[in-house]
Amino acid sequence: MSVIQDTRTPSLSFNWGIFWLVVATAAAGVFFVDGLDALLTAWQRPEYSHGPLIPVLSGLLFLRQLKSVPVEPGPKNDRWAGVTLLLFAIFCGALGKMSNISDVVAYATILWVGAILLISFGWNTGKHMWPPVLHLVYMLPLPGVIYFKLSTYLQFVSSELGVWFLQLMDVPVYLEGNIIDLGVMKLHVAEACSGLRYLFPILSFSYIFAVLYRGPIWHKAVLLISAAPITVLMNSVRIAVGGVLVQKLGIEWLEGFSHFFEGWVIFLICVLILFGLARLMLFLHPSKMSLVEALDLDTDGLMSQFTRLRHVYPSTALIGGALLTAVLAFGWMALPQRDVTIPPRDGFTQFPRQIGDWQQIGPPEILEAGVAKALQADDYHSAQFLRDGDPAQIGFFSAWYADQSNGGVHSPEVCLPGSGWEIAWLERVDISRQIGAAQPFNINKAIIQKGESRMMVYYWFEQKGRKVAWDFAAKLLLVYDGITTGRKDGAIVRLTTRILPGEKDADAAARLDEMLQTVVPVLPRFIPGS
Repeated sequence: MSVIQDTRTPSLSFNWGIFWLVVATAAAGVFFVDGLDALLTAWQRPEYSHGPLIPVLSGLLFLRQLKSVPVEPGPKNDRWAGVTLLLFAIFCGALGKMSNISDVVAYATILWVGAILLISFGWNTGKHMWPPVLHLVYMLPLPGVIYFKLSTYLQFVSSELGVWFLQLMDVPVYLEGNIIDLGVMKLHVAEACSGLRYLFPILSFSYIFAVLYRGPIWHKAVLLISAAPITVLMNSVRIAVGGVLVQKLGIEWLEGFSHFFEGWVIFLICVLILFGLARLMLFLHPSKMSLVEALDLDTDGLMSQFTRLRHVYPSTALIGGALLTAVLAFGWMALPQRDVTIPPRDGFTQFPRQIGDWQQIGPPEILEAGVAKALQADDYHSAQFLRDGDPAQIGFFSAWYADQSNGGVHSPEVCLPGSGWEIAWLERVDISRQIGAAQPFNINKAIIQKGESRMMVYYWFEQKGRKVAWDFAAKLLLVYDGITTGRKDGAIVRLTTRILPGEKDADAAARLDEMLQTVVPVLPRFIPGS
């Protein structure tokens, strides 16, 4: 990499450019404070505990990129891209603040950082700063819907590989959904896959590795995308080794091994594998570069790049952006807090034991502590109902959330496979005409199976009286409701029934149809509408 040296006196004396840059940064800190609070909260979770390091590493990447571009002091006429991005960042931040969804504000903060760099240095110089800005994404928590779908998928892949390794070593093991049965003990997927929490730091490390790597572009791509497979593979090995320990040495050895191996050991081994992969690709490449030669680790003159801040020009774009952000930030603070009122509701403890011709069988079901913790519902109800003359029961489940912005409802597409059920068929349909509803009534119809057992499942999401089948659509409606009314409450409703041997799928569906039409009028007592 060529290093651009500035022969001018490296002085950081006060100037108006730096002044307005500080004003813009301080104003942004006030305006995007909700997003910063969301980051601090997310960083307390193990999978995002690397978050505080990301801004530091991005700062070093920024100084590295700055070395590669020439010094261009004075006015510039190519700041329009930065102004456009700044307005878009403020717009997204305002949407997040209006909807009270702090994660949206956090995402908008990254856009603001990119905008202020483009304004300060102009497009010709600022466009080279995308690697450090993009790296900041790794400090953000994933949206809840994506996080649960991704983590669940990777958990199953990791568990299946771990079980496969155990079977290769003739260790008796059986995998059923989220439970790995080792004979003498059962290990839940959530416990077996705690090593996956290091996927996010590995992704960040692989990104920096790819940026510093000076080999071919396809090498960079391989290094970047290999982080997830490497982490899943290492966690599978961890599961397999744990299974061997249980068989050879006993259960008491597993806990100590797990505590040791689920720590930074996984991270370090994954890093070593990443280095080994890069070394292998270089060995097969015609250039035959060494790994040291392929990595740009030159830090000479890195810190001196700070002195280039004196070239930040007090442009109209910078001053206008700083003032606009400041006015919006402090104006927002002066606005009276919106009074959000959730309509009164009855707790699920008052849910009727009889709904039409259906009678509740036994007491309501209590979820296991781990399941309830993952669900994070403010209120839920799970019970079995039976109608005289019906061959099978109907399971009713509903979970209600006062605030869905921090995770919210979990789709059965995620939790049902975790219980060992495989989704054999799924479709989203509008049944409003079928049940005589005036508004759209979108539900998911699914058939799930476990061995020879089969079940018909109906489920949908309740968003202020709207019936939504797609979990992503439910999240978009959550943003819309947050902006228009400030409300973030919602629920999920699920009906299940067994498909008995010799029974047609249509018979089970008809049973759920009748139950659905009977239970829907009861729900507004417990799930407030608009």
